[in-house]
Amino acid sequence: FIHFGLYSHLGGEYKGQKPKKNQKYSEWIQAHLAIPREDYAEIAKEFNPAQFDADLIARTAKAAGMTYLVITSKHHDGFCLWDSEYTDFDIASTPLGDRDLLGELNEACKKHGIKFGLYYSILDWHHPTQVTDPKAKNPNHVWSRTLLRDGGNGDDKQTYLTYQTNQLLELIEKYDPSILWFDGEWVNWWTVADGIDLYNALRNGSSHVIMNNRVGKRKAFEADFLTKEQRHFDAAKAENHWEACYTMNKSWGYKKSDNDWKDAATVYEKLKDVNAKGGNLLLNVGPDGKGMIQDEAVSILLEAGKLLKANPIEKTKPTPRNVPRLAKGYKAKVKQVINATPGI
Repeated sequence: FIHFGLYSHLGGEYKGQKPKKNQKYSEWIQAHLAIPREDYAEIAKEFNPAQFDADLIARTAKAAGMTYLVITSKHHDGFCLWDSEYTDFDIASTPLGDRDLLGELNEACKKHGIKFGLYYSILDWHHPTQVTDPKAKNPNHVWSRTLLRDGGNGDDKQTYLTYQTNQLLELIEKYDPSILWFDGEWVNWWTVADGIDLYNALRNGSSHVIMNNRVGKRKAFEADFLTKEQRHFDAAKAENHWEACYTMNKSWGYKKSDNDWKDAATVYEKLKDVNAKGGNLLLNVGPDGKGMIQDEAVSILLEAGKLLKANPIEKTKPTPRNVPRLAKGYKAKVKQVINATPGI
């Protein structure tokens, strides 16, 4: 898992300000410090990850025993890590110019036999249709539970849905990913039905891409696989493909002050436990603003790979399921048909 974007340039600090200690995820810094979108967008003029080395990333993943990779094409801040036809808030607007980082990483993954995946957030702090909720009862929801600018009673939702679908089809056309990994679906205006419509549109765009359950509502939609974050199931899920995503330190995105690393033995034991219960482990790294992965992360990954090679893990495999479905309690509420997905 790779969290990489404008927040990587900040490293957990903005103009001398740092979020509170309990606000540990640096990729949320725009929300934690309430940075206006216009000011945050200025960071793109300074973001220059010229030292991003796709081959190093892919071959390190391979040496660690990894089989697939997922990178944030667009996180909650709305910044796009590719040159998108549908926005100027993207990598092409940075000093990096016309380098295609996602394309470079995609090719490196092919070279080293790694499946390539793309993360995409439904929540978007930059898009004009979404606004913060200053009246939210929970302070954490001011930014995390965005509202539609027109209250959901006008054209804003369709405008954003069109933008979102166009971008995702653009990503499919440009990079043909094996995985689309969704997040931010918890906003109230995003519905289970919206998730099914998007799933079907993307299934029409690619017959083989697989999507996690967050394309709909994570508690309702059992898509091609389930995702757990910073935790995992206590027992095997016989009928579901699933993964657990964990950080290597505390933050997903790069944070200068975060040196609380898991050691290689901890990583290996986590993988062993997750695999024994039928899941995959999606382990995160956060490159810095120059595009470089920390030496500590590389060292831990390589050592974990050695442990895995010396002590192979036999993964428990769930019973394959070819048709995504809704969880119990949601089937009667939603009448849309979910397109069949190929065997995984």
